[in-house]
Amino acid sequence: MPAIQVGEHEDEEWFDVVDEQDRVLRSAPRSEVHQCGLLHRAAHVWVFNSSGELLIHLRSAGKEEEPSKWTSSAAGHLSAGETYAQAASRELQEELGLVADLEFWHKIPSGPDVGYEHTALFVCRCDHPPTPDPREIAEFRYVSPERIRDWLEREPRLFTNPFRLLFRWYCARERD
Repeated sequence: MPAIQVGEHEDEEWFDVVDEQDRVLRSAPRSEVHQCGLLHRAAHVWVFNSSGELLIHLRSAGKEEEPSKWTSSAAGHLSAGETYAQAASRELQEELGLVADLEFWHKIPSGPDVGYEHTALFVCRCDHPPTPDPREIAEFRYVSPERIRDWLEREPRLFTNPFRLLFRWYCARERD
């Protein structure tokens, strides 16, 4: 592991580095976590409106990971010391300007297909109009789960890996 100079990462986000069981080992700057493929955490939020449609968004072209792909209503890394629920609420507020009661739904383990992130999914029902952050979101729309399923089958590469895995779990859950 490269030596880190004092003050080198002071303006950078810090994440908890975790093990396969999602236990915190230490904290590290974002660049080190991503460069070294270290396990860390992310939270996704799905916002459903009263018609049962899911709000999805197109990630901005300037995003470091999976730019210009469709994904969850809001999503992001957990900061060091933050819980999944805290991060989900923060991301919902930062990315969409929404505040809502969130319900935990599912968690997928880390691995290369999800950017080495343990990923927790939270959901809410909300009809308030979002105010998207243009640095994060290029476009958003409400889409029925059936239309998303069809779209994913036709063009899976238009969606982020974590969203595809979470939506696959959702479809299996709905069949049961």
